Amino acid sequence: MPHTLQSILVLLASAVVVVVLCRISRLPAILGYLVIGVVVGPFGLRWIPDNETTRFFAEFGIVFLLFSIGLEFSLAQLKAMRRAVLGLGLAQVAATTLIAMLAFWAFWGSWQVGLVLGAALAMSSTAIASKMLAERNEIGSPYGRDVMAILLFQDIAVVAFLIIIPSLAHPGKELMERLGWAAVKAAAVLSIILYFGQKPLRAWFQLIANQRSPELAMLNLLLVTLGLASLTAYAGLSLELGAFIAGMMIAETEFRYEVEEHVAPFRDVLLGLFFVTVGMSLDLHVVFAHFGLVLLLLVVPTVGKLVLVAGLARLSGAGRGNAIRTGLYVAQAGELALVMLTLANVNEVLDATTMQIVLAALVLSMLSGPLLIQLGDPLVKRFTANDWLARAAQITQIAARNVSRQDHVIICGYGRSGQNLARLLEAEKISYLALDNDAQRVKEAAVGGGNVVFGDASRRETLLTAGLMKARAVCITFADTRFALKIMHQVQYTRPELPVIVRTYDESDIEQLLKAGAAEVVPEILEGSLMLASHTLLLLGTPLTRVLARIRAIREERYSLFRGFFHGVTDAAAVADTVQPRLHSVLLAEGASAIGKTLGEVPMKGSVEVTGVRRRGTRSERPGDDWRFEPGDVVVLLGRPGDIDRAESRLLRGK
Repeated sequence: MPHTLQSILVLLASAVVVVVLCRISRLPAILGYLVIGVVVGPFGLRWIPDNETTRFFAEFGIVFLLFSIGLEFSLAQLKAMRRAVLGLGLAQVAATTLIAMLAFWAFWGSWQVGLVLGAALAMSSTAIASKMLAERNEIGSPYGRDVMAILLFQDIAVVAFLIIIPSLAHPGKELMERLGWAAVKAAAVLSIILYFGQKPLRAWFQLIANQRSPELAMLNLLLVTLGLASLTAYAGLSLELGAFIAGMMIAETEFRYEVEEHVAPFRDVLLGLFFVTVGMSLDLHVVFAHFGLVLLLLVVPTVGKLVLVAGLARLSGAGRGNAIRTGLYVAQAGELALVMLTLANVNEVLDATTMQIVLAALVLSMLSGPLLIQLGDPLVKRFTANDWLARAAQITQIAARNVSRQDHVIICGYGRSGQNLARLLEAEKISYLALDNDAQRVKEAAVGGGNVVFGDASRRETLLTAGLMKARAVCITFADTRFALKIMHQVQYTRPELPVIVRTYDESDIEQLLKAGAAEVVPEILEGSLMLASHTLLLLGTPLTRVLARIRAIREERYSLFRGFFHGVTDAAAVADTVQPRLHSVLLAEGASAIGKTLGEVPMKGSVEVTGVRRRGTRSERPGDDWRFEPGDVVVLLGRPGDIDRAESRLLRGK
């Protein structure tokens, strides 16, 4: 077997096994890739050599990482957040790089090494921070916006560092000449590509899209990405810079989301290979020999960056708690830092030992990032114990808006759904007060005449100040079950008789929300399906009274007719297989255990219920316990995957 093919098979087998284990144990996949690299690489079992072929594929991973970052870069977002990006973001990158460069210069005796390490330290993990913000529903919070502004400026700053780093290995005068020449070439290449390339690129992508060929679209994407990367490489710059520019150009066209869909599968595979090569380059003998220094480079920069960012956030006007949270989210190292170290190593700016020590510290920093964020809440509460004045001012403002209000509706969340609800209440002359924790939205809406105030609806004091004791109802308008349950807990504790209406995404959390005390649960997807079905029935000539009666019956039955759906391959990414109820059809062929028995004699255990039986072209929507099964019946089950498997076995084999 050719050696290259053998290496690929080893990598694939290792990746599949280790990443599955990481998924089962809920560890990040990056940890699995790094472990694979360490174990099978030249400093481990030596199954995979650290040769040009392996590094070539890893370079592809870096290229598509930078392409993805460029694709997510938005000039419109930059313009909307320009004050935070060019204020807090610029200050963070500049201050972190400068302070770290001076410290490393004093330690290593080389300002070039100090600049590389300072620039690497200034970068944070966009993947970790944005994912944690989204999972915790904090992207719209004040500190969430500050974090996103910092990450956005880091994406801009990486362009400058990718230009500078390849020139740092050259001595004094030659270094300045190379830096100046690199800046001129970068300006020329960027101007040509961004100014003259936008219209031809859009027209070219339109031509490719008109052919309606997925294969052609994929080939074109590879051509454009690698072509622009090669163009910057030929100009004496880096491949990564060209890939970033390619992504940024496509991000400004209407083909952005189609390109994201095409690039995602092989981008993640190649990026995984990049992290494997990072693990392969880790010599554990060197790391353990300098383990004290590794820990020092892990703890001191992380804590220092946290304190620095929190201080800058405070200077920009953030409260103490929000400032500390901002620091926690950006304190860890990021993927771009690994890219910079790799680029510096290739250009011989860093020696092998320094590379090993810093690389180990950065990897540990990335792995500890989620833990640091999770432990952040107790830390914030401890250091902001005296920060009650800000909350008191917030509560005072809510009380001032609510002093004469009674028999009103409290709207928790003033996004699109909350604003639409508010307009309908106003049309019916029903009083309301909306609470939202997005300061910018509250400011804009208040200027526009909306009765909305800034406040955290999950806090009891906020709800009480908003007039919970005098309210007629509470409406929770954001589809976040965890946050909705917090609000409902406060309402149930204070006024258990008060009706609470909750919006949710689909049917998976209806029962949980109803048990928690919701008077009504409105599943977004099911209501959309209901409207689609009602319009279809009307256009087909069904009388309006019958359609309205059908809709009313479905709602009264808690959407039982719409519970679950038949899953396909395309649903795997959007729906958690082990959580969502689903529909599943079972054919009772000759010899099936259930034939001749009634439904009552074949009880379904767990969460499974029989929603219908189809017999010779007819269907009983919900059979009773006296329904007797016959050969050829198709039984439609509703439940969770594991329970459905057991119910199917009971129907077919009696087990």
